[in-house]
Order: sequence, then structure tokens, then C-alpha cells
Amino acid sequence: MDALILSRMQFAANISFHILFPTITIALGWFLLYFRIRHIRTQDPAWEEAYYFWTKVFALSFALGVVSGLVMSFQFGTNWPGFMEKTGDISGPLLGYEVITAFFLEASFLGIMLFGRGRVSARVHLIATFLVAFGTTLSAFWILSLNSWMQTPAGFEIVDGKFIPVDWLAVVFNPSFPYRLAHKLLASTLTASFLIAGLSAWQLIKGSATGGTHKALRTAVMAAAVAIPLQFVAGDLHGLNTLEHQPAKIAALEGIWHTEKSAPLTLFGIPDEAAGVTHYAVKIPKMASLILAHDMDAELKGLNEFPGAHPPVAPIFWAFRVMVGVGTLMLMVAWASAWLLWRRRRETAPGEVALPRAALYVLAAMTFSGWLATLSGWYVTEIGRQPFIVYGHLRTAEVATSLPSPMIATTLTAYLIVYGLLLVTYVGVLKYMAEHPFKHAPEAPHGAELGKAGV
Repeated sequence: MDALILSRMQFAANISFHILFPTITIALGWFLLYFRIRHIRTQDPAWEEAYYFWTKVFALSFALGVVSGLVMSFQFGTNWPGFMEKTGDISGPLLGYEVITAFFLEASFLGIMLFGRGRVSARVHLIATFLVAFGTTLSAFWILSLNSWMQTPAGFEIVDGKFIPVDWLAVVFNPSFPYRLAHKLLASTLTASFLIAGLSAWQLIKGSATGGTHKALRTAVMAAAVAIPLQFVAGDLHGLNTLEHQPAKIAALEGIWHTEKSAPLTLFGIPDEAAGVTHYAVKIPKMASLILAHDMDAELKGLNEFPGAHPPVAPIFWAFRVMVGVGTLMLMVAWASAWLLWRRRRETAPGEVALPRAALYVLAAMTFSGWLATLSGWYVTEIGRQPFIVYGHLRTAEVATSLPSPMIATTLTAYLIVYGLLLVTYVGVLKYMAEHPFKHAPEAPHGAELGKAGV
């Protein structure tokens, strides 16, 4: 394989590992804020148990996200030097804004959130939790702004081969940015919800549940039940935007080989790019036009309209179906769990949940379902942009490194080994934490009176 393919594989490996952890922490920070507010208002120690248990998960996830993010940022220079050379006047400031406004905010107040109990007032501790949650969302804002600009570039001009910003509002709030931001924030909500629900269900199965486990499980299930239909709406709006600005991506993920009106929806099949056909396709007449354009008679452009300028078909064809399939499964599990909690609410003591053991196993099996959906969606987004790195203006091959292939292959292998070990360790630590939580509410710290006075 040449340097281009290896560099793409290496960056894909890094970003696939990195994105797992911000996808948790973006929404988990807001869950922590909710747990903290509920404890302050009710003085129920179970809410504090939930807060401190999930604060540990947040800290672990945040640490892995930071480390993998730093490694990924280096690759802009090592693997894609042409990208920074040509787009640095836009990508550099946006990445810098993320560090200055978001990362510094998170890093500054994370210590107070983790270790401030008893050392600062309850009000200050609550504010620190809010600022950490806000910082994670602000970080997503800037990163998705840059990524969206690469997908739907706006507010620039090209001078001597370099992208020069002429309208920063147009750069930041480019045509696809609102849809991508909403889609990502909802994806994070679902990922964190199923992580909380899954680990809490595992605690109930293993008999290691605390009062905080019941609070966290109920909160997570209800959040997922509300977020998943909103995610389908956001996905539909995102699809309309993609059809307008990146029709080649839509043609590839739906396997539309030739421009046609009233295009059928392909549920399953085996795309054959060389032959320009999808083998063994299961289709629903006119549904692609209805879903993608909201018009059964709408014309959809086929891949034949984009010779040499469309993405590889098979990867995003399958990734899109995995994303939709997992999302549908999440919808069924979230709504079924919420219904069971509501139906059995009178069968339990106050503050506890009662789910059938089978339902607990289903939730536990779905613990990392958000990761699978997120990665699938990310592959659709990033592979679907190919062969461009800045859609329609700059090809990926133009900015790749000139380093020899064996050197890139060596570092790629090292990354895969390290990331594999880290991922296994992370999951193992979460399992251990779930099976060995603290059994009682935290002791009242020195200075608790100060905390009450602060509220």
C-alpha cells in the first residue's frame, strides 16, 4: 500500500479511538451536573453516590480522550503536511480556539470537580461541574465547525493555492455545521445514556448496586427514550443537507448507480463498484426519493454523475446501514425499558427500579452500542468526503506526506497495538468499578458546613 492509503488508515485508527471518549464525556458532563443539582435539592445521598461514581468514569474517559487527541493533532504535521500548509489560515485558528476556550476551561475546573468536595462551597463545586460540562460542549462546537467546513467549505477565497478566510461567520457557521453539531450532541447523549444504563444494569445483575445505581439507571433510560427520536429527526435534516451539498455521498451510501426519478430504497445488498450494480438488492420502490428528498417523484443523482469524484461505495453503504440498524435497536430498547420502568413503578420501593432480569441483560449488552453507532456514522461522514479533504476544492492525495510507506506502516502497527490494549484496559476498569463500587454514601468532609452555607 502506498503512503496515501497508509496515512488514511493511520489517521482513521487514531480518530476512531479518540472519538470514543469525547462521545462519552460531552453528554456525561451534563448528566453529572443533573446528579449534582438533584443531590443539592433533595439531600438524597443516592444522588451523590451516582455523581461520584460517574465522576470517576468521566475522569478516566477524559484522560484517554486528551492523550489520544494530542497524538492525533501531531498527525496533521507528520501525515498531512499539505493540509496545514494550504488550509492553516482557517484550520489553525479553529483548532486554537478549541484549546483556548474549551480545553483550558475543562482542565481548569476538572480538578475542582474531582477533588473540591469539602474544600470549596457546594455552590462553587456546582459551578465547576457546570463549566466542565460546558467546556466539553464548547470543544465539540469548534471541532465540528472545522470538520463541517471541510465538508461544506464557505467564507474563504483561494490565493496562491492557500485557503484564506474572508468571512469568519460563514466559515464557522458553514452550511452543514448546525446539523452536524445537533447530530453529534444527540449521539453523545445516547452513548452516555446507554453506557450509564448498561453499567447500572450490570451492577444490578451482579448484586453490587447502590442507591445511586437505581437513580442513574432511571435517568439514563429516560434520557435515551427522549433523545433517540430527536436523533432520527436530526438525521433526516442532516440527510437533506447532505443531498444538497454532497450528492455523491448520498448516491454512494444508497447505492444509486445511475440518475433516476422515483429511486427505490435499497435495504440490503452487495455493492459491486466495478460492475456498477448492487447484487442481491432488497428494494422498496420510490422510498429513497421519499426519504431523501421528501418527494416520491424526486430525481436523485447517481454515481455516474461524478466520474473520479465519488467516494468508495461499499464502506459507507455498509456503515450507514450499521448506524441506522443500531439506532433502531437503541430506539426499541430505550422505549421498552422506559415502558417497563413506568409499568412496574408501583412494584418497587421509592428510589429503586425493577426490571426483569432479561431486560437488565439486554441493557448490559447495549452498554457500548453508542460507540458502534458513532463510529459507523463517522465513517459515513469521513469516507463519504473522499476523494476530497476539503470537499470540491482540495483532494486528499494533494496533501499527503512523502514519508516512505514502511515507516508509516510501522507506526500504524504500533498505534493499533497500543490502542487495542488501552481499549481492553478501559473496558476492564469500567467492569471492575461497576462490580466494586463504594457501598455507602461518602463521609461528610471537613468543611461541609461551608458547603451548605454556600448554597
